[in-house]
Amino acid sequence: MKIRAKSHRAIIALMATCLLLPQTLWAERKTTIDESPHAGIMAADLVVARPVGVLVTVAGTAAFIVSLPFTLLAGNASDAAEKLMIGPAKTTFVRCLGCTNAGYSYRDIDKNTARKERIALEEAEASAMASE
Repeated sequence: MKIRAKSHRAIIALMATCLLLPQTLWAERKTTIDESPHAGIMAADLVVARPVGVLVTVAGTAAFIVSLPFTLLAGNASDAAEKLMIGPAKTTFVRCLGCTNAGYSYRDIDKNTARKERIALEEAEASAMASE
């Protein structure tokens, strides 16, 4: 009888471990974010994710307007606005094509600034060479 109870405990422990393992793997996958997507991901984002995001934003805005009297009475209208309207809108409109993180990346601005600095440096070197 004791051997059977021990084997049941071992089986339960094994099952619990198997159930927790996928969650650990999913958490590991979520922390690795690729902000340099390839063309296929960008195309899928443009054709599928963005239109769905627009629909979710419109539906969330409608739900927020319907729930506004209740959220104002409860004092959590800003939380409802963040979850129903701002979050979906940010994910839809303020995210690079194919990226997973919402928010402005400033990559284009940084590249443009670096290009302007490089051109200015080259012009300064050229003018220094010309004046010699």
